Amino acid sequence: METNYSWIPAYCLEKKGAVQEYKAEWEAERFLIGGKMFAMLGGDKTGKPIFTIKLEPAFGQFLRAQYPKVVPGYYMNKEHWNSLYLDADVPDETVREMIDQAYRLVLSSLPKKKQAEFLQV
Repeated sequence: METNYSWIPAYCLEKKGAVQEYKAEWEAERFLIGGKMFAMLGGDKTGKPIFTIKLEPAFGQFLRAQYPKVVPGYYMNKEHWNSLYLDADVPDETVREMIDQAYRLVLSSLPKKKQAEFLQV
């Protein structure tokens, strides 16, 4: 899948404790911390490549207002998840900020002991 954002998987996996797994039913690569998903690369119903990511609702709404290619999460909770069409022109720095926030949100939802394990990795 050739996109403007081919660096996304490597950046997600740089996060401490992050793992990648392929979910065949969704035909998507998921990025998880502690068994919980923080991001996913897949496609919409027409096969257009999308990157779906968990964000604070206010930040997600801000991004949707700024960038037409950021939309409510495809097949996800529309308040907490957002999808970025990978033919977008959202700056790499903004996409990195999205990934950083998604990772922090999911990490902070894990039990304190689990968080400590990942932060010591």
